[in-house]
Amino acid sequence: MEFNGFMQAALDEARKAADRGEVPVGAVLVSPQGEIVARDGNRTRALNDPTAHAEILVIRARCAELGSERLPGHDLYVTLEPCAMCATAMSVARIRRLYYGASDPKSGGVEHGARVFTHPQCHHVPEVYDGIAARQAAELLKEFFAARR
Repeated sequence: MEFNGFMQAALDEARKAADRGEVPVGAVLVSPQGEIVARDGNRTRALNDPTAHAEILVIRARCAELGSERLPGHDLYVTLEPCAMCATAMSVARIRRLYYGASDPKSGGVEHGARVFTHPQCHHVPEVYDGIAARQAAELLKEFFAARR
């Protein structure tokens, strides 16, 4: 599966999140061998947990599975630019590459806002690739919020 296929899997998770009434953000974590090893969408409402962002959930799941707090060689695909909390978790987990879809000028923490990976306190910086299926990811978000206004 190529990176567009991985992003399509993340978009599927975002759609499932929307169906649950969660903000439609999805993430998949890919092993060094190129296999999806964790997938989820936002669950902040379902879990009553403000940290239950899709990125955090897949990192937690894989770390628990491996019995490790670090995930070297793993790539993360997420439909929306990660917030500062999620970007920090990626750095601490030593994620190799981050691929994301839509930019988030309001709450992003990679190219916008805190720009976590640019700080000297950031000990690990993943390779970052943005704009993967950005239009599809942005449309999911627009439709979700339009339906609630």
